[in-house]
Amino acid sequence: MDTAQWQIFAQQFSQLSHRQRIASSNLLRSGAPQEAAVSLIEQIAQAQLHCPACQSTHFHRHGQAHGLQRYRCVPCGKTFNALTGTPLAHLHHKERWLVYADCLLNSFSVRKAAAQVNVHRNTSFRWRHRFLVLAKTDRPRCLHGIAEADEMYVLESQKGSRHLTRPTRKRGGTARKRGISDEQVCILVARDRTGQTVDFVTGLGQLTKAKLHACLPPVIDRDILLVSDGHPAYPVFAREIGIQHEAVNLRAGIRVRGTVHVQNVNAYHSRLRDWLRAFHGVATRYLPNYLGWRWILDARRILSPESLLRATLGTFPHLTVT
Repeated sequence: MDTAQWQIFAQQFSQLSHRQRIASSNLLRSGAPQEAAVSLIEQIAQAQLHCPACQSTHFHRHGQAHGLQRYRCVPCGKTFNALTGTPLAHLHHKERWLVYADCLLNSFSVRKAAAQVNVHRNTSFRWRHRFLVLAKTDRPRCLHGIAEADEMYVLESQKGSRHLTRPTRKRGGTARKRGISDEQVCILVARDRTGQTVDFVTGLGQLTKAKLHACLPPVIDRDILLVSDGHPAYPVFAREIGIQHEAVNLRAGIRVRGTVHVQNVNAYHSRLRDWLRAFHGVATRYLPNYLGWRWILDARRILSPESLLRATLGTFPHLTVT
């Protein structure tokens, strides 16, 4: 490249996004995308490297395979590398993983991400859920202060299933039964006033007291104030576990009583619905992965492809979960 070509090329740097600049920096430092990804994987693994079979830390180097350093465990004789036992084990094209992680952070569809990374759409789908296996677990351990809880419902979907348990319908269709029925999946969301959020796929049909008992007790303080709408399951649940509860009567048009409202959780529902709409129907069995993905984006806990790759391998380098 001559000087004139280089000057034209350099003038375009100011148009790059933040993520594109990070990717460009990694390329310049490593010399190749494969080296950038492998270098990061090896760096992440060094802090907790051990034999996945017997947990021993007594091992030695044992050559290389697929661009990664291999090790042999001295006590059990098994071989392993930095990806053994992780969600990314046995996947190919490591040089494209950082680009694909960027696609996830931009909420690309399966096909759009496949085109961006130049892989088959089935590979793109498989990578999506492998990347989210551990990243989605980075959730608050407990909600504090005032917590709002509310449920939303999405149509049950068996997209991708070989054997349906119900009559077929067009994708994006409507339920055959009126109101809330066993054709819809309940998503329970609880969110405190600091923005910490937990969500649960409680199953088909209406929210019940039993479903609240199965989901909320491990993730809420006992001195918490639980705020909900007028659903009858919440006051019974709160009374049985001994926490304070307040309700707003949305049907009567009373949405706010001082600090008692569910506007934060309803706003989260709205953002979640708008975001899910772009995927044209999410299979119910994968819904927890999508909820975790949405939390990653909404909470802005993972902001770069490198951080997402670290989270995929079980390392969360950002703020400690409360």
